[in-house]
Amino acid sequence: MTTDRAQLIDEEQRAPLAFSSLPAFVSDYLALIIQRRMDDGSHLWCPSWWAHPEAIARLAAMWRAFEYLRSDPAIGLSNWWLHHADPHLAVLLSPTGPFHACAQGHRSDAERLPLDRMPAGLMDDPVFTVLVGDPFAM
Repeated sequence: MTTDRAQLIDEEQRAPLAFSSLPAFVSDYLALIIQRRMDDGSHLWCPSWWAHPEAIARLAAMWRAFEYLRSDPAIGLSNWWLHHADPHLAVLLSPTGPFHACAQGHRSDAERLPLDRMPAGLMDDPVFTVLVGDPFAM
């Protein structure tokens, strides 16, 4: 059996998604189970979380990991909490996180990371080349 065929069979046997979209995951799961004190400034959440690109990226990563790991009945959800939810929530809810300006409702005064132009040829080194068969290749 080829690797592609085995992967296809594995994907076909995987349970359907518990949450059909990122908004469903946030509203129907996270918002119901995450309980933090929000009135003392130690944790911040923005009801317009979808207006923060970093929040979308982190929450999407949490959702995808949740959907994958929930099928492991032994330690899947523990793995999800420890290695995905806890670290992402720590950043998301931090007073210095993407919701830092949203204590009184959505506000965005965040600045993007500054970037300088990369020198030509810098990424030509073989160490930066994605090889055929590279597990990180897209």
